[in-house]
Amino acid sequence: MDLFEYSVSDQLKKEAPLAARMRPRTLEELVGQEHIVGPGKLLRRAIEADRLGSIILWGPPGTGKTSFASVIANTTESAFEAMSAVTAGVKELRQLIAAAKNRRVMRGLRTILLVDEIHHFTKTQQDALLPHVEEGLITLIGVTTENPYFEVIGALVSRSRIFRLEPLSEEEITLILERALSDPERGLGDRDIEVDDEAMAHVVRVAGGDARIALNALELAVETTETDDEELTRITLEVAEDSIQQRALLYDKDGDAHYDTVSAFIKSLRGSDPDAALYWLAKMIYAGEDPRFIARRMIILASEDIGNADPQALTVATSAAQALEWVGLPEAQYNLAQAAIYLASAPKSNSTGAYFKALADVEEEGVVEVPDHLKDSSRDGEALGHGKGYKYPHQYPGHFVRQQYLPDRLQGRRYYEPSDQGYEKEIQRRLERWQRQDAEE
Repeated sequence: MDLFEYSVSDQLKKEAPLAARMRPRTLEELVGQEHIVGPGKLLRRAIEADRLGSIILWGPPGTGKTSFASVIANTTESAFEAMSAVTAGVKELRQLIAAAKNRRVMRGLRTILLVDEIHHFTKTQQDALLPHVEEGLITLIGVTTENPYFEVIGALVSRSRIFRLEPLSEEEITLILERALSDPERGLGDRDIEVDDEAMAHVVRVAGGDARIALNALELAVETTETDDEELTRITLEVAEDSIQQRALLYDKDGDAHYDTVSAFIKSLRGSDPDAALYWLAKMIYAGEDPRFIARRMIILASEDIGNADPQALTVATSAAQALEWVGLPEAQYNLAQAAIYLASAPKSNSTGAYFKALADVEEEGVVEVPDHLKDSSRDGEALGHGKGYKYPHQYPGHFVRQQYLPDRLQGRRYYEPSDQGYEKEIQRRLERWQRQDAEE
């Protein structure tokens, strides 16, 4: 690197965002994740001994995944390489592997490779990396916000240790911000800054465990606030609110957050908690979820978890879906909310699942002959006797008459067992009355 390149590099470091400048350099500077890097923990021991094996760091944004990589890069005596799975291709990967082979042969030096957002690597790219991880040429540090058990090929997962990072606590975020305010070299410690307690608490709370969001908000607040006559920069609650106006929700429509939030919504509906259902509905809408997807899930639940305990539930859910098509967002939030409240408050029954018992019998029994009296009489009634002996229910008292409806081999089989909830209590009484009437006959 010549003098000009060094000058440019030094300038870029100084102009880097606060979150990048405050990235930890040592294990002692790491904040949080004590469950995997606390004193005596496996990952900490491996880093300290420079005996790290391939690992995958999995967790939400801003929890320290890249910070771990930074510490490892500063600690290890191995060559450290980094690439982004978003921009790198197989060509770049092959070049890096060739350099790693040369390094191993010529200098006996190991290579640690950081692959950021590894879930963006295609299967082909992951397959290209696999043999070199397997033979130990490359020590992999995969970084991902997605579940590696779904997004990374099984062979790579089996050759790596998975470490799950959790969102940082409010106390940990506060510590990170205080360090940034006091560090004169990399942080904001060379300025006279005063942050009101309410402002600090607001930034910490809204950051939601994401250190990057908190540091970015603090930097924006400082850079956009004029100093007073005494060169003091004071960050008030109003300034903090302007600097971090909206919470950046973690919600990738193809990732864990999507499925976990939808799961929480459905379980809240099923569990008859309208308040929780409204919260998860609001989160999905706020995060940009497809409202048609939400409507479809409510239609399914109306039959799966409510059924005939409240037959109107399906009508309400489908009406909300239709209203969504006619009205659209944002107004259709009223329709979706109404349906969610109704479904959560409705009596529950999963007896519609009896269908799958019948389906199992269909699969097991194979081809089953329809009883002759149930067959269509309009075509073969005269020649084959189809429909002969059928009893027309409307010609009998109560519009009911007992006769065989199931195939011969399944006589007596019961699938539907109505619950004692809501309207199904009336259905249950009606079926019992017909059964008694049948017995009397």
